Amino acid sequence: MQSRNSTLKIDFDGINRAALRCLPALLARWLPDGRRIGHEWTARNPQRADQRAGSFRINLTSGKWADFATKDRGGDVVSLLAYLTGENQADAACTLASIVGVDIYEH
Repeated sequence: MQSRNSTLKIDFDGINRAALRCLPALLARWLPDGRRIGHEWTARNPQRADQRAGSFRINLTSGKWADFATKDRGGDVVSLLAYLTGENQADAACTLASIVGVDIYEH
């Protein structure tokens, strides 16, 4: 017999859509030394010895992010949280769903 969770799929798209609606607030919490510049959040990358903001940027419209100094990058808010916390994508999706108040599974 399969457990219920093994038959359900994580709703990555839904979680990312919900996160985009509050992305500036999430980034202010996760990267408090950053600031909005146009349609991007620019901050120091906490995953390396980044001395000043500039190369680590998150697009506030799409959630795509990149560190142009290291070539680390991702396509959405879930991947950003996974990168920042060291969690895998599924765990980061679960954490983010809880933060933004949406169900983790597709319906």
